[in-house]
Parts: sequence; C-alpha cells; structure tokens
Amino acid sequence: QVQLVESGGGLVQPGGSLRLSCAASGIMFRLYTMGWYRQVPGKERELVATIDAASRTAYGESVRGRFAISRDDGERMVSLQMSSLKPEDTAVYFCHIQSTNHWGQGTQVTVSS
Repeated sequence: QVQLVESGGGLVQPGGSLRLSCAASGIMFRLYTMGWYRQVPGKERELVATIDAASRTAYGESVRGRFAISRDDGERMVSLQMSSLKPEDTAVYFCHIQSTNHWGQGTQVTVSS
C-alpha cells in the first residue's frame, strides 16, 4: 500500500524559512519523479517543484530561486526547503508521486506576521 506522509508545516513570518518533508512507503521510491504541489481554497492545485530519478529539478515560476526540492532515496524522502517566504505562499502543501494518483494528506503552511 502506497503511503505519503508530509510533515514540517506551520506558521512562519514573512521572510522566514520552513522545511517540508515527505516520507514515502510502498513504492520503489528511487524510480519515481516526486512533486510538491500547493492549494488554497477556491483555487486549483499548483505545481511547486518536481525532482526526477536523476535528481533533476523543476520549479513553478512563483517559487523559483526561493524554494529547493531534494530527495534521499535511501530514506525514501523528498523535502522542500522554502526560504524568503511570502504571505502568498500560504497554502496546503501536498507531496505527490508524478504520473500516479498517489497524494499525501497535505500540510498547512501559513506565512503571516
């Protein structure tokens, strides 16, 4: 059974940093492209970043240069380091196995003073 469990969300002030982690189980993790997405109420889910099996990365335009995605195949984890956070980064962040229907439960990130 595939499971994705996110952690690390919370409240942070504008300009601050936060690190999200996603632990995967039930899959051959190293073979898959992993992604982080985010969603605010009333809007579509937005791609934040992806990392493929060769650790090549891609980022949404709104986070490029501020966020960094990484993976640890031994630990079966994908992380998202978020820096220079802005109030518009406030959302529920989801971990996803690309090209599948497997999603984590989401973790709330709130950027506010």
